[in-house]
Amino acid sequence: MPKAVWLLIIGMLVNVTGNSFLWPLNTIYMHEYLGKSLTVAGFVLMLNAAAGVVGNLLGGVLFDKIGGYKSIIGGIGLSVLTLVGLVFWHDWPHYVWFLTILGFSGGIVFPSMYAMIGSVWPEGGRRAFNALYLSQNLGVAVGPSLAGLVASISIDYIFGANLFFYFVFFVIAFFGYKNMEMKPEIHTNVLKEKKKIKQKAPFYALLIITGGYLLTWIIYSQWSTTISTHALGLGVTLKEYSLIWTINGALIVLGQPIIKPIIKRLEHQLKAQMLIGIIIFMISFVVVAYAGSFKMFVAAMVIVTFGEMFVWPAIPTIANQLAPKGREGFYQGIVNSSATIGRMIGPVAGGMLVDLYDMRVMIFILIGIMSFSIMTTLLYDRPTKKVGYQLKNE
Repeated sequence: MPKAVWLLIIGMLVNVTGNSFLWPLNTIYMHEYLGKSLTVAGFVLMLNAAAGVVGNLLGGVLFDKIGGYKSIIGGIGLSVLTLVGLVFWHDWPHYVWFLTILGFSGGIVFPSMYAMIGSVWPEGGRRAFNALYLSQNLGVAVGPSLAGLVASISIDYIFGANLFFYFVFFVIAFFGYKNMEMKPEIHTNVLKEKKKIKQKAPFYALLIITGGYLLTWIIYSQWSTTISTHALGLGVTLKEYSLIWTINGALIVLGQPIIKPIIKRLEHQLKAQMLIGIIIFMISFVVVAYAGSFKMFVAAMVIVTFGEMFVWPAIPTIANQLAPKGREGFYQGIVNSSATIGRMIGPVAGGMLVDLYDMRVMIFILIGIMSFSIMTTLLYDRPTKKVGYQLKNE
């Protein structure tokens, strides 16, 4: 891989490692240290996610207008300034304002990183984006583990540690990304898709499959919200819960050889891959409902991780197959928006259900809702079959 690609991979690793100091502990901090209900904590996380959606859209526009270097530096710079404020003021309501700004500034960075790696290594194809995906998961593996160690000393040190990693990322970007050759014209921006979609069948199919995708994210997001406080209430320590996320990130990387034979056998059967993943998801949350110890939560995380390895890559692949020529970026934008909306709704829905009922009831209600994803997986391609629409790579 070119040197520029390695710099982007390292930057993404540092970025996600720093970001992973906060997101697994947000609900715990607001509930346990700031004394807020799970519903309130879920609403704050929804604001963070909504700001991230705006930041992602703006990041794509900025990449097209001013290039990846300036947009990334701007996003990281705003994050650094916000974290400086968070180090000194992390009480209520300052925490809400700063967390919302962090969602916005972080959202600016991600689309530019992906667009930039496609620009500097166009011949890399999927390898380029897979490299960023793996670096993200390495960050998820390392960040929470370090966060648990820091939080065991003092929860207040979390904010300073996060600031340190963002500052390192800023230095890497400032000196490493400036001279990278940018070709913004190859970056597809959702906001530029102004023409009416002529082939409605694949678009309807996309809406069906991403509807199910949204539901899976609603329940998956409970791991960083309601499940975290539930685990602590059962005696799991902050350090142990952070380790659970480390296991998730590491298993995504190390578990690829385990699922590879299955994926290869079902290479052209994306429906089967999706159904396997969704069923594994549901099984994992049944385990969570009856978990009473750290080991049980670890077992549930291992199960859900294998589920996500089947589901997450299949969705963008389906979107790419459905997309008419020239609409690939627009379709992938809908996929990403669906996941973000699920992350927005999930914390609020889960928090309200726990406050109204209890943890176990909440989990089984969400499992019931998630079962609709099986239906969307089975039925999503009906609109294309009715009109004889030919999918790509078929």
